Amino acid sequence: MRTCPRLFILLLCVLVSCGKKDATVKKEDAAARVNDVYLGKEELAGLVPAGTSKKDSLAIIKSYIDRWASQKLLFDAAVVNTSADKQAELDKLIQQYKTDLYTRAYLEEMVKQSVDTTITEDQLAAYYNKNKDNFRTTGMLVKMRYLRMEKNHPKFALARQRFLSGNKKDKKAINDMSLYFKSYAFNDTTWTSMNEVYQKLPFITPDNRGRYISSGISYQYPDSADVYIVKVNKVIDRNAVAPYEYIKPTLKEVIINNRKLELLKKIEKDITDDAIKNNKYEVYK
Repeated sequence: MRTCPRLFILLLCVLVSCGKKDATVKKEDAAARVNDVYLGKEELAGLVPAGTSKKDSLAIIKSYIDRWASQKLLFDAAVVNTSADKQAELDKLIQQYKTDLYTRAYLEEMVKQSVDTTITEDQLAAYYNKNKDNFRTTGMLVKMRYLRMEKNHPKFALARQRFLSGNKKDKKAINDMSLYFKSYAFNDTTWTSMNEVYQKLPFITPDNRGRYISSGISYQYPDSADVYIVKVNKVIDRNAVAPYEYIKPTLKEVIINNRKLELLKKIEKDITDDAIKNNKYEVYK
Protein backbone atom coordinates (compact mmCIF):
# COMPACT_ATOMS: atom_id res chain seq x y z
CA MET A 1 0.00 0.00 0.00
CA ARG A 2 1.18 3.50 -0.83
CA THR A 3 2.19 5.86 1.95
CA CYS A 4 1.49 9.58 1.53
CA PRO A 5 3.83 12.24 2.91
CA ARG A 6 2.63 13.76 6.19
CA LEU A 7 1.96 17.17 4.65
CA PHE A 8 -0.07 15.67 1.84
CA ILE A 9 -2.15 13.67 4.33
CA LEU A 10 -2.88 16.84 6.29
CA LEU A 11 -3.96 18.73 3.17
CA LEU A 12 -5.89 15.72 1.99
CA CYS A 13 -7.91 15.61 5.22
CA VAL A 14 -8.70 19.30 4.79
CA LEU A 15 -9.77 18.82 1.18
CA VAL A 16 -11.91 15.78 1.92
CA SER A 17 -13.67 17.38 4.90
CA CYS A 18 -14.15 20.70 3.15
CA GLY A 19 -15.37 19.14 -0.06
CA LYS A 20 -18.40 17.51 1.54
CA LYS A 21 -21.78 19.25 1.39
CA ASP A 22 -24.17 18.10 4.10
CA ALA A 23 -27.56 18.22 2.39
CA THR A 24 -29.31 17.23 5.62
CA VAL A 25 -28.41 20.52 7.37
CA LYS A 26 -31.08 23.16 6.92
CA LYS A 27 -30.54 26.88 7.37
CA GLU A 28 -32.66 27.00 10.52
CA ASP A 29 -30.55 24.20 12.05
CA ALA A 30 -27.21 25.77 11.12
CA ALA A 31 -24.67 27.59 13.26
CA ALA A 32 -22.80 29.06 10.30
CA ARG A 33 -22.67 29.09 6.49
CA VAL A 34 -19.96 29.33 3.89
CA ASN A 35 -21.44 29.74 0.41
CA ASP A 36 -23.93 26.84 0.11
CA VAL A 37 -22.42 24.70 2.88
CA TYR A 38 -23.90 24.81 6.39
CA LEU A 39 -22.38 23.86 9.74
CA GLY A 40 -25.00 22.03 11.80
CA LYS A 41 -25.51 23.09 15.42
CA GLU A 42 -25.25 19.44 16.47
CA GLU A 43 -21.57 19.47 15.46
CA LEU A 44 -20.92 21.93 18.29
CA ALA A 45 -22.28 19.55 20.92
CA GLY A 46 -19.63 18.33 23.36
CA LEU A 47 -17.07 20.97 22.40
CA VAL A 48 -17.25 22.81 25.72
CA PRO A 49 -16.10 20.93 28.87
CA ALA A 50 -18.48 20.93 31.81
CA GLY A 51 -17.97 23.82 34.20
CA THR A 52 -16.54 26.19 31.58
CA SER A 53 -17.50 29.82 32.03
CA LYS A 54 -19.90 31.45 29.54
CA LYS A 55 -17.12 33.71 28.22
CA ASP A 56 -14.73 30.79 27.63
CA SER A 57 -17.54 28.68 26.16
CA LEU A 58 -18.29 31.31 23.55
CA ALA A 59 -14.58 31.63 22.74
CA ILE A 60 -14.25 27.85 22.21
CA ILE A 61 -17.31 27.70 19.95
CA LYS A 62 -16.22 30.78 17.96
CA SER A 63 -12.74 29.31 17.47
CA TYR A 64 -14.24 26.06 16.15
CA ILE A 65 -16.57 27.87 13.76
CA ASP A 66 -13.79 30.14 12.51
CA ARG A 67 -11.56 27.13 11.85
CA TRP A 68 -14.40 25.33 10.04
CA ALA A 69 -15.06 28.42 7.89
CA SER A 70 -11.38 28.84 7.08
CA GLN A 71 -11.19 25.26 5.83
CA LYS A 72 -14.28 25.69 3.67
CA LEU A 73 -13.01 28.96 2.20
CA LEU A 74 -9.58 27.46 1.61
CA PHE A 75 -11.15 24.55 -0.25
CA ASP A 76 -13.27 26.85 -2.42
CA ALA A 77 -10.21 28.94 -3.26
CA ALA A 78 -8.23 25.80 -4.05
CA VAL A 79 -10.92 24.53 -6.45
CA VAL A 80 -11.16 27.86 -8.27
CA ASN A 81 -7.41 28.26 -8.61
CA THR A 82 -6.46 24.67 -9.45
CA SER A 83 -6.41 23.50 -13.05
CA ALA A 84 -8.69 20.71 -14.21
CA ASP A 85 -5.70 18.41 -14.79
CA LYS A 86 -4.39 19.05 -11.29
CA GLN A 87 -7.84 18.47 -9.79
CA ALA A 88 -8.08 15.15 -11.61
CA GLU A 89 -4.65 14.19 -10.26
CA LEU A 90 -5.66 15.13 -6.69
CA ASP A 91 -8.99 13.32 -6.97
CA LYS A 92 -7.12 10.20 -8.02
CA LEU A 93 -4.78 10.51 -5.03
CA ILE A 94 -7.74 11.05 -2.69
CA GLN A 95 -9.48 7.95 -4.02
CA GLN A 96 -6.27 5.92 -3.67
CA TYR A 97 -5.76 7.18 -0.13
CA LYS A 98 -9.35 6.26 0.76
CA THR A 99 -8.83 2.80 -0.70
CA ASP A 100 -5.60 2.40 1.27
CA LEU A 101 -7.25 3.49 4.54
CA TYR A 102 -10.15 1.08 4.20
CA THR A 103 -7.94 -1.78 3.04
CA ARG A 104 -5.38 -1.25 5.80
CA ALA A 105 -8.07 -1.07 8.51
CA TYR A 106 -9.76 -4.21 7.19
CA LEU A 107 -6.54 -6.23 6.91
CA GLU A 108 -5.30 -5.10 10.33
CA GLU A 109 -8.55 -6.24 11.93
CA MET A 110 -8.48 -9.56 10.07
CA VAL A 111 -4.89 -10.20 11.12
CA LYS A 112 -5.59 -9.13 14.70
CA GLN A 113 -8.42 -11.65 14.94
CA SER A 114 -6.64 -14.53 13.22
CA VAL A 115 -2.89 -14.39 13.84
CA ASP A 116 -1.50 -16.95 16.27
CA THR A 117 0.60 -15.10 18.89
CA THR A 118 1.48 -18.22 20.88
CA ILE A 119 5.17 -19.05 20.59
CA THR A 120 6.75 -21.95 22.44
CA GLU A 121 10.27 -21.97 23.79
CA ASP A 122 11.16 -24.70 21.28
CA GLN A 123 9.91 -22.53 18.39
CA LEU A 124 11.97 -19.57 19.60
CA ALA A 125 15.10 -21.69 19.98
CA ALA A 126 14.61 -23.35 16.58
CA TYR A 127 14.16 -19.98 14.84
CA TYR A 128 17.23 -18.58 16.60
CA ASN A 129 19.45 -21.53 15.70
CA LYS A 130 18.34 -21.36 12.07
CA ASN A 131 18.79 -17.59 11.73
CA LYS A 132 21.37 -16.64 14.37
CA ASP A 133 23.79 -15.19 11.81
CA ASN A 134 21.14 -12.57 11.01
CA PHE A 135 21.10 -11.34 14.61
CA ARG A 136 24.30 -9.41 15.25
CA THR A 137 25.10 -7.14 18.17
CA THR A 138 25.10 -3.44 17.28
CA GLY A 139 27.42 -2.68 20.20
CA MET A 140 29.38 -4.33 22.99
CA LEU A 141 27.36 -6.37 25.49
CA VAL A 142 28.41 -7.01 29.09
CA LYS A 143 27.47 -9.27 31.98
CA MET A 144 28.65 -7.56 35.16
CA ARG A 145 27.79 -6.46 38.68
CA TYR A 146 28.86 -3.51 40.77
CA LEU A 147 28.22 -1.51 43.91
CA ARG A 148 28.95 2.07 44.93
CA MET A 149 29.65 2.77 48.58
CA GLU A 150 31.21 5.41 50.82
CA LYS A 151 34.94 4.83 51.12
CA ASN A 152 34.94 5.22 54.90
CA HIS A 153 31.78 3.25 55.59
CA PRO A 154 32.33 0.82 58.53
CA LYS A 155 30.81 -2.03 56.50
CA PHE A 156 32.99 -1.41 53.45
CA ALA A 157 35.46 -4.26 54.02
CA LEU A 158 32.67 -6.75 54.72
CA ALA A 159 30.71 -5.60 51.66
CA ARG A 160 33.79 -5.92 49.45
CA GLN A 161 34.51 -9.45 50.71
CA ARG A 162 30.93 -10.60 50.19
CA PHE A 163 30.62 -8.90 46.80
CA LEU A 164 33.75 -10.56 45.37
CA SER A 165 32.89 -13.98 46.81
CA GLY A 166 31.21 -16.42 44.49
CA ASN A 167 29.29 -18.56 46.98
CA LYS A 168 25.50 -18.42 47.35
CA LYS A 169 25.59 -17.46 51.04
CA ASP A 170 27.61 -14.31 50.34
CA LYS A 171 25.46 -13.44 47.32
CA LYS A 172 22.39 -13.44 49.55
CA ALA A 173 24.21 -11.54 52.29
CA ILE A 174 25.34 -8.76 49.92
CA ASN A 175 21.71 -8.27 48.83
CA ASP A 176 20.74 -7.86 52.47
CA MET A 177 23.30 -5.04 52.76
CA SER A 178 21.88 -3.02 49.85
CA LEU A 179 20.71 -0.19 52.13
CA TYR A 180 24.37 0.71 52.67
CA PHE A 181 25.03 1.27 48.95
CA LYS A 182 24.47 4.46 46.95
CA SER A 183 23.83 2.38 43.83
CA TYR A 184 24.27 -1.23 42.82
CA ALA A 185 23.41 -3.99 40.32
CA PHE A 186 24.02 -7.60 41.28
CA ASN A 187 22.45 -9.52 38.39
CA ASP A 188 25.45 -10.56 36.30
CA THR A 189 23.51 -13.19 34.33
CA THR A 190 21.76 -10.58 32.17
CA TRP A 191 23.39 -8.91 29.18
CA THR A 192 23.73 -5.13 29.44
CA SER A 193 24.51 -2.63 26.67
CA MET A 194 27.49 -0.29 27.01
CA ASN A 195 25.14 2.71 27.07
CA GLU A 196 23.70 1.36 30.33
CA VAL A 197 27.20 0.76 31.66
CA TYR A 198 28.20 4.37 30.91
CA GLN A 199 25.16 5.59 32.85
CA LYS A 200 25.77 3.36 35.88
CA LEU A 201 29.55 3.74 35.93
CA PRO A 202 30.30 7.30 34.73
CA PHE A 203 34.06 6.89 35.12
CA ILE A 204 33.97 4.51 32.12
CA THR A 205 34.00 6.17 28.69
CA PRO A 206 34.30 4.88 25.11
CA ASP A 207 37.97 5.93 25.20
CA ASN A 208 38.94 4.02 28.36
CA ARG A 209 36.49 1.12 28.38
CA GLY A 210 39.19 -1.37 27.34
CA ARG A 211 40.80 -0.81 30.75
CA TYR A 212 37.61 -1.43 32.74
CA ILE A 213 35.52 -3.78 30.60
CA SER A 214 37.08 -7.17 29.99
CA SER A 215 35.84 -10.71 30.70
CA GLY A 216 36.69 -11.98 34.18
CA ILE A 217 38.22 -8.84 35.73
CA SER A 218 37.42 -7.33 39.16
CA TYR A 219 38.53 -3.94 40.45
CA GLN A 220 37.89 -0.97 42.70
CA TYR A 221 37.61 2.56 41.42
CA PRO A 222 37.82 5.51 43.86
CA ASP A 223 35.50 8.40 43.06
CA SER A 224 36.02 11.29 45.52
CA ALA A 225 34.42 10.03 48.75
CA ASP A 226 32.98 6.86 47.16
CA VAL A 227 34.34 3.61 45.81
CA TYR A 228 32.97 1.49 42.96
CA ILE A 229 33.57 -2.24 43.22
CA VAL A 230 33.08 -3.92 39.85
CA LYS A 231 33.17 -7.52 38.69
CA VAL A 232 32.87 -8.19 34.94
CA ASN A 233 31.60 -11.64 34.12
CA LYS A 234 31.63 -11.74 30.32
CA VAL A 235 31.95 -9.40 27.33
CA ILE A 236 30.74 -9.79 23.74
CA ASP A 237 32.10 -7.45 21.09
CA ARG A 238 30.14 -5.52 18.51
CA ASN A 239 28.93 -7.44 15.41
CA ALA A 240 29.09 -10.81 17.19
CA VAL A 241 26.17 -13.23 17.09
CA ALA A 242 23.69 -11.89 19.64
CA PRO A 243 23.12 -14.24 22.60
CA TYR A 244 19.80 -16.06 22.62
CA GLU A 245 18.62 -14.64 25.96
CA TYR A 246 19.42 -11.08 24.82
CA ILE A 247 17.68 -11.35 21.44
CA LYS A 248 14.72 -13.41 22.71
CA PRO A 249 12.19 -10.50 22.95
CA THR A 250 13.11 -9.47 19.41
CA LEU A 251 12.71 -13.05 18.18
CA LYS A 252 9.11 -13.08 19.40
CA GLU A 253 8.35 -9.88 17.47
CA VAL A 254 10.05 -11.19 14.32
CA ILE A 255 8.16 -14.51 14.38
CA ILE A 256 4.79 -12.81 14.96
CA ASN A 257 5.50 -10.27 12.19
CA ASN A 258 6.40 -13.12 9.82
CA ARG A 259 3.14 -14.84 10.69
CA LYS A 260 1.25 -11.61 10.01
CA LEU A 261 2.89 -11.27 6.58
CA GLU A 262 2.04 -14.86 5.70
CA LEU A 263 -1.54 -14.32 6.87
CA LEU A 264 -1.83 -11.14 4.77
CA LYS A 265 -0.68 -13.04 1.69
CA LYS A 266 -3.20 -15.79 2.41
CA ILE A 267 -6.07 -13.31 2.91
CA GLU A 268 -5.24 -11.53 -0.36
CA LYS A 269 -4.99 -14.85 -2.23
CA ASP A 270 -8.20 -16.24 -0.72
CA ILE A 271 -10.24 -13.14 -1.49
CA THR A 272 -9.01 -13.15 -5.10
CA ASP A 273 -9.63 -16.89 -5.51
CA ASP A 274 -13.15 -16.52 -4.08
CA ALA A 275 -13.89 -13.63 -6.45
CA ILE A 276 -12.79 -15.72 -9.47
CA LYS A 277 -14.80 -18.71 -8.24
CA ASN A 278 -17.94 -16.60 -7.78
CA ASN A 279 -17.48 -14.84 -11.12
CA LYS A 280 -16.83 -11.46 -9.44
CA TYR A 281 -13.38 -11.06 -10.98
CA GLU A 282 -12.09 -11.84 -14.44
CA VAL A 283 -9.36 -10.60 -16.71
CA TYR A 284 -10.16 -9.92 -20.36
CA LYS A 285 -7.67 -10.78 -23.07
